[in-house]
Amino acid sequence: MKKSEKKERADILLERAGSCSSREEAAKLILSGKVRIGKDHLVRKTSELYPADTEFIVAEDSQYVSRGAYKLLPAIDKYLPDMSGLIALDVGASTGGFTDLMLQHNTRRVYTVDSGRGQLHLKIRSDERVVVHEQTNARLLKENFIPEKVDVITMDLSFISVTAVLPAVSAFLKKEAWAFILIKPQFEASKNEIEKGGVVREQNVIDKCIEKVSVFCEKELSWIKKDIIPSPIKGPKGNQEYIAVFRT
Repeated sequence: MKKSEKKERADILLERAGSCSSREEAAKLILSGKVRIGKDHLVRKTSELYPADTEFIVAEDSQYVSRGAYKLLPAIDKYLPDMSGLIALDVGASTGGFTDLMLQHNTRRVYTVDSGRGQLHLKIRSDERVVVHEQTNARLLKENFIPEKVDVITMDLSFISVTAVLPAVSAFLKKEAWAFILIKPQFEASKNEIEKGGVVREQNVIDKCIEKVSVFCEKELSWIKKDIIPSPIKGPKGNQEYIAVFRT
């Protein structure tokens, strides 16, 4: 007879998956009817039990085109709450969460760069302040790629270390510009430091990844580290991520 699969509470699983920053936030999402499994099953109670590998679908907050915006929000609110007149470069734009956040903070223009195609939300794509560059390898950008220097760079990459891309994009920054770099330990750590499922849980490994990116930016790019801010929401598999804040 097959052993029954262990089940856990919906709020615990939702937090672990990185869909929210705490069980309290998970409870709010569930009780407000924003959590489903598949198309038809609505999760109604925080105490409902589900298998550990259950994939929840969380309704996006309508304020931004992507929940990724909330990863950057604390850093922008702290250092650049008003981005009026600033020019930005968003590397790894994807759906456009970071770009949307900057536009809502009054950025004058945003250049988006992504290796994919068709991912950028229509709301962002159709905004006249946005210049879209798709199917573009950020590692190979030339200095004349965009016609002006930028005040801000944001970066959210997957399946590659940010240190592989930073040298190319740093050429576009003005003096005394800002850089907000999302550090994802699962893409900075060595293979033997990553647990099954692509998760990095050991704090010493996470600290080493943060140090790796920080030292690279300080020594190779001569940037000044201002802060390391934990993302209020985790990555898709529950990885804790961090926004590293630098000035040139």
